[in-house]
Amino acid sequence: MSQPKQGNYFMLPNEIFNMDLTAEEIALYAFLMRMEDRKTFTCYPAFKTIGEALKMGSKNTVMKYVRLLEEKELIETEHTVVEHHNGSLRNGNLMFRILPIKHAIEAFHRRQLNNFGRNK
Repeated sequence: MSQPKQGNYFMLPNEIFNMDLTAEEIALYAFLMRMEDRKTFTCYPAFKTIGEALKMGSKNTVMKYVRLLEEKELIETEHTVVEHHNGSLRNGNLMFRILPIKHAIEAFHRRQLNNFGRNK
């Protein structure tokens, strides 16, 4: 569960620093936490917005780190559809959902155990 916003600050779970995340993955996770609606645990930033805020460059680079956070079960994404004033439907921004950190930690430990078993 996410931490409550404290004034102009927000809190990150300490556990993310023990999950073998890259600096880019931590930065993206922190950005999404900052943007998150604290009641729904969701946010809708565009790839361009994320790339500019984090100096990640291209949309493809942002997409790569989004996929990595999904694989590590820190976030999930869902496509959205926007209805325009003329009734036409178009793809909207992805909806990002921050998953409970406990879930991500359990997934991290499962991956470690699987890797340990392969290295024997």
